[in-house]
Amino acid sequence: MVSIRGLRHVYKGGTVALEGIDLELGTGLFGLLGPNGAGKSTLMKILCTILEPTEGRVFVAGHDVLRERQAVRALLGYLPQGFGAWRLHRVGEVVDTLAFLSGLRDASKRRARVRAVLEQVGLLGVIDRKVKNLSGGMVRRLGVAQALVHEPRVIILDEPTVGLDPQERLRFRQLMASLGRDRTIILSTHIVADLGSGFDDLALIHHGRIVFRGSPTALVQQARGRVIEREIRPGDEDGDGSAVEVVSRSSERGRTTVRAVITDGVLPAGARPVADPTLEEAYLAFVAGQRQPGTAIAAAAS
Repeated sequence: MVSIRGLRHVYKGGTVALEGIDLELGTGLFGLLGPNGAGKSTLMKILCTILEPTEGRVFVAGHDVLRERQAVRALLGYLPQGFGAWRLHRVGEVVDTLAFLSGLRDASKRRARVRAVLEQVGLLGVIDRKVKNLSGGMVRRLGVAQALVHEPRVIILDEPTVGLDPQERLRFRQLMASLGRDRTIILSTHIVADLGSGFDDLALIHHGRIVFRGSPTALVQQARGRVIEREIRPGDEDGDGSAVEVVSRSSERGRTTVRAVITDGVLPAGARPVADPTLEEAYLAFVAGQRQPGTAIAAAAS
C-alpha cells in the first residue's frame, strides 16, 4: 500500500529531517516510534502530500505523491497532531462538511455515512454537541471520524493520543485495532504505550533515520541482557551508577528496587538482567545504543 524509497528532506537553513528512509507497508497497523524531533511529522506530511521531499520517491497504492496528489489524497485519511478547530460547529456538521470536501456530494448518502462513522468512533450520541463542549478524547475521536468518512485505504495518525487520559488512550488503541483489519494505519508517536497489542510491525526513527524495523517481540528480544534490576540501599541515591538510565523505581518494606537500561554494555555490580523487558524498556535500550553519551532519553518513554 505504501512504498518509500530513498527519502530525504532538508529544511531551509540546512536542518536534515530525514535521511535515506526506505519502507514498504502493507495492510494492518504500523507504528512509527521515535522521540520528538526525530523526523516523524516530516515523514507524515510528505506521505499526505503536504510537504515535498528533497529527494526520494513515495507511492501510495502505486500513485506517486508528487505527480498524482489528488489520487493519493483520495486514498488517505489524515489526523494531524493539531486537530481541534471547528470549535463553534456541531459534531455532525464538522464531519458532514469534511465529507463533502472529500467528494461525497450526494446529501442522503453523505448523511448516512456521517452517522455510520460517528457510531463507529462512539460519538453518535453527541452528534449535535458543539466541538468546544467535547472532552479531549472526544475531539481526537472526532478527528478519526473525519479521517474515516470517505473510507480511505490508508489512515495516517500523527501523535494521536497527546493530552489524553489513560482511559481514552486505551479506547483509542482498541478503535485502531478494529480499524486496521482491512486497511493500512500508520501511527506516529513518541509514546510507546500507544502501540497496543494490535501492532505487530513497527519502525524506530532516530535523527531522521530508520534504526530498527520489525515486530515488538523482535525489539524486546534485542533488549534482553541490557535491561537490569538492582536493589538500592537507603541513602544510596546514586547506587545505579552513571552507566545506566533508570526507567522505574519501586519500594517495599524499606527496600528500593530500580529497573534500568545499561548505556555502556557493562552489567553493574549487584545488578541482574531482567528476563522479560517491557516494550518501553526495549525501546529505551535500543535508543541508548544509538545515542551519544549524555543525551537524555528517559522522556521518550513517558
